[in-house]
Amino acid sequence: MKSKADFDKYSLIFLSLHSKIDDMKFLLSKQLLGFVFLVSFGCLAGSNVANAQLADKVYSGLAGYKIEPGKEKQLFLELDNLNFFRDNEYSTKMLRGYTLPGFWLQAKAVYYPLPNLKIEGGLHNLWYWGAVRYPEATFQSLPTWQGKGHSGKVHWLPLLRAHLSLNEHFDLVFGHLYGGTNHGLITPLYNPELVMTADPETGLQLLFDSEHWTADLWVNWQSFIFQTDTHQEAFTVGLASRWKLNDPEAPLHFYAPIQVLAQHHGGEIDTITVNSVQTELNGAIGLGAVWNVRHGALRKVNASVNYTGYYQESGNLWPKDRGYGLYANLSADLSNFRFRAAYWQAHDFFPILGSPLYGVSTYKSPDLLMDNPKTLIFGIEYARSLGKGCSFGADVEFLNHFSGDLYTTDGQPSGDSPEGSFSFGAYLRFNPSVLLKKF
Repeated sequence: MKSKADFDKYSLIFLSLHSKIDDMKFLLSKQLLGFVFLVSFGCLAGSNVANAQLADKVYSGLAGYKIEPGKEKQLFLELDNLNFFRDNEYSTKMLRGYTLPGFWLQAKAVYYPLPNLKIEGGLHNLWYWGAVRYPEATFQSLPTWQGKGHSGKVHWLPLLRAHLSLNEHFDLVFGHLYGGTNHGLITPLYNPELVMTADPETGLQLLFDSEHWTADLWVNWQSFIFQTDTHQEAFTVGLASRWKLNDPEAPLHFYAPIQVLAQHHGGEIDTITVNSVQTELNGAIGLGAVWNVRHGALRKVNASVNYTGYYQESGNLWPKDRGYGLYANLSADLSNFRFRAAYWQAHDFFPILGSPLYGVSTYKSPDLLMDNPKTLIFGIEYARSLGKGCSFGADVEFLNHFSGDLYTTDGQPSGDSPEGSFSFGAYLRFNPSVLLKKF
């Protein structure tokens, strides 16, 4: 546990950040290769102008969460499918490289019994090409309660969502949540790759939208326990909100995000007695500006700065109890492309749902940490709608860890340092809906 004086010192360091970005050994040849790769996709896909954002057009789905008017007493058959191929080439002690080739498919019936009520039910299937068995437990990087058994060659889950629109501002969701990148969390708090690896979020969600404020409050119940179970109850509570300081459609729009994640492992009726209660929190507060250009190919420029925090309220899942980070992000939407640059600096920060690349832990040992890592991120995204219910996207990202020597938890340096990494992927989202019957 660090003293208040220590954290006051860290705050002063954060406020006076004018760090020199030196000795950056970026992989220029790989950056050029990735750029050619994406431009080639853009030429093949055509010149349809859209606000290119991979999260909105591919990861999050093809429609918003609001219930569409005029669908009362109608029954639809809906398919939702994400095909993906993502390759992570990591040259770092933080995380080993791996590839994700596969798809997930949801088949469900959608019924509107009332103008403000939507009921969805069906199945969710995740498939990785070449996999012959899948773990029994939920996919969400919760090693303290994941099961050790396997469920066979297919990973199926039931889906049920009840979506009630209370009024023009409030929506209440039971069951299958509008989760993942729909929450709009910044990258250090949520890894977009979870769209390809995690099970759908399920629980309870309250959505609010008004002229000056948007908020998404949810609980994702990930592990239910019965009497004398040998695994823990686990759930994640989140809040993603944005204060709109002026009209979002204004030429220059300002906003202030506030985001919180809390993950709890516990339960009173299981048989676990050692370290049975664990609670970790991540949070972020920031300020951003959007320049709505809408002139020629350049559509939008977005800049934001976020201060993040980590706190381990109970348990000893991680070797440090407190930490923080600074995340600065700049992006420009040019036709169907988005060009991104970001800077990340952390001190004893452990992400709950974010990529390990934004933390200070390493895969080699829980006792081997990084000392104040600093990272530059460059990325290019391409995304476009191919037609109603179908979209395509591709991206490439480069990370250069130019600071952050490794040390043991007792303070001894290891004499090792991270290096550069890159990843690329291609994605196809297919979401058709067919009217079956009008009642």
